[in-house]
Amino acid sequence: MLQYAQKRVNGIQDLEKRMNEFGYRVGTRLLELLSWREKVPKRETRVLGVLYFIHSVVWKALFNKQADSLEKSTENDDEYMISDNEPLLTRYISVPKELSQLNCNAYVAGIVEAVLDGCQFPARVTAHTVPIDGFPQRTTILIKLEKEVLQREELLK
Repeated sequence: MLQYAQKRVNGIQDLEKRMNEFGYRVGTRLLELLSWREKVPKRETRVLGVLYFIHSVVWKALFNKQADSLEKSTENDDEYMISDNEPLLTRYISVPKELSQLNCNAYVAGIVEAVLDGCQFPARVTAHTVPIDGFPQRTTILIKLEKEVLQREELLK
């Protein structure tokens, strides 16, 4: 899939965007599948509820484990971060040296964005590599929610 996309783009940002689009297609189908598998037919109406659903249920369906952390940004009220210390996706992808800035977890960001959109929580989702001691491939999925989601959240309080 990476080779297919690489032949049809001009730069790293275009390649990450294409990977994100591929992930979005998978995410829409994954949400439908997980909705059928869940025993409780309940739609999440709160931001933390849907983020916890992604952090636990979606991550477990994709990678057979929960994400390592779910955090709210201290600087912006509309930003949340899901971190994975050892992302399974990058473990098996070797990136050429000329594409060293490529973050293949843009694919996972697309999946998360599709799940959020499907749950009526529109957001812009990006993937960033944030290495820390002991985890050089640590990836953070940054979720920037739209203003309408925050307004709806305020009405529900």
